[in-house]
Amino acid sequence: MRMIHTSDWHLGRAFHQVGLHRAQSAYLDHLVDVVRSESVDAVLVSGDVYDRALPAPDTVALLSDAVERLIDAGAAVVLSSGNHDSAIRLGFASRLLERSGLHIRTSLDDIGRPVLVKGVAVHPLPYLEPSLTAGPLGATERTHAGVLRAAMDRVRASLADGGHERSVVMAHAFVTGGATSESERDISVGGVAAVPPEVFDGVDYAALGHLHGRQEVGEGVRYSGSPVAMSFSEARHTKGSWLVDLSGDDADVEFVAAPVERPLALLSGTLDELLSDRRHDAAEDAWCQVTLTDPVRPLGAMERLRVRFPHTLDLRFAPTGAVTTMSAYAASLTERSDLAVCCDFLAHVRGGHGPDDEEQALLEEAVEGARLRRSAADGETGATTSRRSGAA
Repeated sequence: MRMIHTSDWHLGRAFHQVGLHRAQSAYLDHLVDVVRSESVDAVLVSGDVYDRALPAPDTVALLSDAVERLIDAGAAVVLSSGNHDSAIRLGFASRLLERSGLHIRTSLDDIGRPVLVKGVAVHPLPYLEPSLTAGPLGATERTHAGVLRAAMDRVRASLADGGHERSVVMAHAFVTGGATSESERDISVGGVAAVPPEVFDGVDYAALGHLHGRQEVGEGVRYSGSPVAMSFSEARHTKGSWLVDLSGDDADVEFVAAPVERPLALLSGTLDELLSDRRHDAAEDAWCQVTLTDPVRPLGAMERLRVRFPHTLDLRFAPTGAVTTMSAYAASLTERSDLAVCCDFLAHVRGGHGPDDEEQALLEEAVEGARLRRSAADGETGATTSRRSGAA
C-alpha cells in the first residue's frame, strides 16, 4: 500500500494579512499529480484541514474540489480533525461520504474503527482536548499523553481483534523531540502538552500533524509539516509530504517537495545597505521580513523598501548599539499564543512591567476558560459522540 502523509493544510489561512488561497490551491494541484504519477492508494491528512472552525465558502469549495480530484485520481482520502477544525462541522455526513472513498474521522466513537486500504488498517485519531476527552476515554491522566495512551489502547485492541498485519495511526499532537515554529497554535494550556513517541508503539507508521516542520521524532513516527509556510520562522523549511510504501517488511519513506509560490527571505541591515547590496537580488521576488539596524529609524522606511522588495510584509527595528528593554506590543501578534499576547499587552500599558506570578496565573485561567468554551461551542475538540452511543 502506498500512501501520502500530509497534514496542517490550514485552508483559509492568511500570511501577514495576505491570503494563501492561491498557494494552497497550487499545492493541492501538485498533490493530485503525485497521486496519479506514483499510483498512491491513500492520502492522509493528519488534522488542521481548515484554519478555523467556520471556514469561508471559497475555502470549503477548495477542499471539496481537491477531495473529488484526489479520489478520481485513484486514492482514498482520510481526514482527521485538528485543534483548528470544528470536529462537528468537518465530520458532517462522514458515514455517508465513506461510500465514495472520503473517510473523515472526528468523533471519539470512531477511535478503534480503522479505514482499510489494501489490507492496511489506518486508524485516524481526532485532536483530543484533555479536559474534555479524558473522562469519556477512561484516561488515567488529564494530559495530552494520557488521552492519546487511552486512544492507542483502543487502536491496539482493534488491531488484535482484526488480525491486520500492517497498521498506521494518524494523530494531531506535540510529540517530544519535535521542533516548533511560530505559526502553530499553543495547545499546552489545559494539560501537559508533550507526548512521548513511545505512545505510538505497535504500529508500522505514525503520521503526525500539528508541528509545521517536517521531521522524524522516533522510528516510524514522523511529522509531514505544513505544505505552505505560514510564518517567517519557517523560512528555512522545505515543504512537502511523505510518500510511504508499506509493501515490504519496513516502511519505505520518501520526501516529495511541494511547489513554492513565493519564497521567504529574512533581511537585516541598514536601509541604505539593503537598498544597494546586490547580494539581496534573490529576495526581490520573495515575501520579506526586514530588520533595520539604523541607529535612528529612517523616515518612510517601508515605502522605500518596497521599491526594491515589493513583497515586504514585516518591518522590524533593532538599532545598532541600542538597548532594547521590551518588544513592540504590536509586533507579530498573530504569531503568539493568546496568553503571551495578554502578558505583552499588560507590559505594554504598564511601561514594560509584565504580570507577576499571581497575575499570570489569573490570565492563564481566563485564557484557558475562554479557549475551552470556544472549543466546546465550535466542536473543535474531537469530543463529539454520536446519538448511536446514547450520548446527549
